[in-house]
Amino acid sequence: MSGHHQALALALFGVFVAITLAITTWVSRNRHGSAEEFYTGGRLFSPMENGFAIAGDYMSAASFLGVTGLIALFGYDGLLYVVGFLVAWLVVLFFVAELVRNVGRFTLADVVAARMSARPVRIASGLSSVTVSVLYLVAQMVGAGSLVALLFGGTSAAARAWTVVVVGALMVVYVSMGGMRATTWIQIVKAVLLLGGTVALTAMVLLRFHGDVESLLRTAARRSGHGDAFLAPGLKYGGSWTSRTDFVSLGLALVLGTAGLPHILSRFYTVPTARAARRSVVWSVGLIGGFYLMTIVLGFGAAAILGPDTVRESNAAGNTAVPLLALDLGGGARSTGGAVLFAMVAAIAFATILAVVAGITLASSAAVAHDLYASLRRRRTEERGEVGVARAAAVGIGVLAIGLGLLARDLNVAFLVGLAFAVSASANLPVLMYTLFWRGFTTRGAVWSVYGGLVPALVLVLLSPVVSGSPESLFPGADFQYFPLENPGIVSIPLGFLAGWLGTVTSTEPADEAKHAETEVRSLTGAGAV
Repeated sequence: MSGHHQALALALFGVFVAITLAITTWVSRNRHGSAEEFYTGGRLFSPMENGFAIAGDYMSAASFLGVTGLIALFGYDGLLYVVGFLVAWLVVLFFVAELVRNVGRFTLADVVAARMSARPVRIASGLSSVTVSVLYLVAQMVGAGSLVALLFGGTSAAARAWTVVVVGALMVVYVSMGGMRATTWIQIVKAVLLLGGTVALTAMVLLRFHGDVESLLRTAARRSGHGDAFLAPGLKYGGSWTSRTDFVSLGLALVLGTAGLPHILSRFYTVPTARAARRSVVWSVGLIGGFYLMTIVLGFGAAAILGPDTVRESNAAGNTAVPLLALDLGGGARSTGGAVLFAMVAAIAFATILAVVAGITLASSAAVAHDLYASLRRRRTEERGEVGVARAAAVGIGVLAIGLGLLARDLNVAFLVGLAFAVSASANLPVLMYTLFWRGFTTRGAVWSVYGGLVPALVLVLLSPVVSGSPESLFPGADFQYFPLENPGIVSIPLGFLAGWLGTVTSTEPADEAKHAETEVRSLTGAGAV
């Protein structure tokens, strides 16, 4: 990219960082050090504000950069991510939002501990939440690195590394200084920017083809080199039974994983009532649905206007399809319009990454302080001490995410998020569903459910083609690939549910009927909710 592009994109990004740091500073002056203020922003947000913040949390670099890139490279098969990400919200809306808001306080473990022996389930749920959050964070870091590689011509490994470090440092500042209130306002600002930019790009793609969607699709198919196969299932996931099974596995992970994501669950605690939580989800579903419909147009638009080969040359995983599309729509690499549009899209993508990593870091630091630290430390922790631990945990999680982000820099960001969803659906969803809906569920069942999903999911990923055994792997020179699928969901999700059932039926401890009745009444009516 030319120096003009670089300067403009960096200037716009600098403006966003300045605004978000100002929000964080303003919020930090008006806070008091209670856990409720730090974790939930005082539960003062309206359903519309929280709906925009949830949308901001969910519309990540994986959606904006990764999904559009996959559609540009693989056509129809890339649509699975769009369908999975959106359908997942039906599970959240009907089974999770209100019930979690009524039963829990700050984290997923609060819901499970409401009717179980608190210490073992808090440790298990805390470890699971941190694992899912770190996997999700790595995807955002990889997105940031890809964007900067494009901005600086793709030659500077140092620039990519420093970007990952800067994003990590900023997220730690946002969380440790501003807590949930600053994070929420950053997400709202980012959601408005992202939706505005996506609407503008979608309108420009449709105008390029005079509003004729059929012409857009036919041009994309022709330029892809695959003809009509580009618009039919099977280009990425149809070559063999292994790839077809991978397709089903990924679909399961995407549809079931959202309901167990710690940073999404924590958003339901930022509104005053369960009704407000449900209305938040209705707002977010509308915003997210519109956004994903537009990513389909952008993905096929990139294939039609740029061609998959151009996208691959810039980034093998397709993570830079949208910025390149913006450059072309604005008039090309040497035009002022191209420079401005490219800079705006790059700045919005940076804003997206920063806002999402702040939300995930807050959720994972809450799991460390409120669940792990408070459970492992036998004495009761004061609220101010717990908040201090959460701030320190944000630093540690930031450092870990930076290291892993540098390691996984060549993988597709949507694919990385698919792994996070698989672990979430395997470890968090079974224990959540059993706690809310199974009268006979016990503490042993809860602990077995978490570990019975978490450990197989992680082990299968380590033994999969993602880590070794192929040129695209994390370690291409090594080969300890014994599991053929890239996404473990089809195996690990049933194992999580099975382990929870097995732990319960073999438990010597009887289920606490009274606590279940109390939890059921609270989850359905809100009586006694915090």
